[in-house]
Amino acid sequence: MIDTIMFDLDGTLLRFTQDAFIGAYLPKLEKVFTALGMNNELSVKAVWAGIHAMVRNDGSRLNSDRFWDAFMKYLGLERERLNAIEVACENFYCNEFDAVRSVADPTDIPQQLIPALAAKGYTVVLATNPLFPACAVETRLQWAGLETRDFQLITHYANSSYCKPNPGYFQEIFTKIDRLPDRCLMAGNNPVEDMCVSTLGSETYLVTDCLENADHMDITAFRRGSLAELESYLMSMPDIT
Repeated sequence: MIDTIMFDLDGTLLRFTQDAFIGAYLPKLEKVFTALGMNNELSVKAVWAGIHAMVRNDGSRLNSDRFWDAFMKYLGLERERLNAIEVACENFYCNEFDAVRSVADPTDIPQQLIPALAAKGYTVVLATNPLFPACAVETRLQWAGLETRDFQLITHYANSSYCKPNPGYFQEIFTKIDRLPDRCLMAGNNPVEDMCVSTLGSETYLVTDCLENADHMDITAFRRGSLAELESYLMSMPDIT
C-alpha cells in the first residue's frame, strides 16, 4: 500500500523551464564572484565542474563536499579563500536569489495538495535533485507557496550523497524515512531523473506541464498527466488509517 508521496520541485510543483531558470540565475550568481574580485567566466565554469562532480557522486561523500572540492580544484584555490566564497554564496541564496522567482509560473495546486495529503495520513517528501544548498531549496519552495514544515524530508546538497538519476539517491531517501520502495510514489517531470525510481519498485507519475525529456525517451509506459490531473489522482487515493 502506498503511504508516501515524493515530489520533484522544479518543473513539477513549481512551474518553470530549466533554460529560463538558468538564464536568470547565473547572471545573478556571477555578481557574487565579481564582488569577490574573481573572474566571472572561470567561476561559472567552476560551478559547472562542481555540479558535474555531484552528479557523479558515488555515495561516499556529501554532495556539498563534492561540489566545493571540485570548485576549489578547478580554480586552484586555497581552503582559506574558499571559506569566504562559501559564505558569500550562502548569503546570495538566502537573499538575492529570490529575485529569480520572476521565471516561475506558480499555481495554487501545491498549496492545496501537500497539506491535503498530510491530512489524509501520507508521508510527503520533497525529492528535488540535491544540487543546491538548503536555503536555495527553501526559497524556491516559497515561490510555490510552500514551507519546509510541509515535508517530512527535503533533500539538498548538504544532506545527500547521490543525485538523480542514480537510484542510490532514492534509496538514501527510503533509508532516512524508513520506507520500502513499494510503499512510495514519485511524481516528477523528467522521465530519466524521476521515473528511474521505478527500477527499485516504486510507483511513478510523470507530470507533463513542464516536461523535460531532452533524450526523447518513450514515455508511453508511464502514468502521466498535468499537475491538476496528478492532484485528482492523489486525492482519489484512500486515507491512511
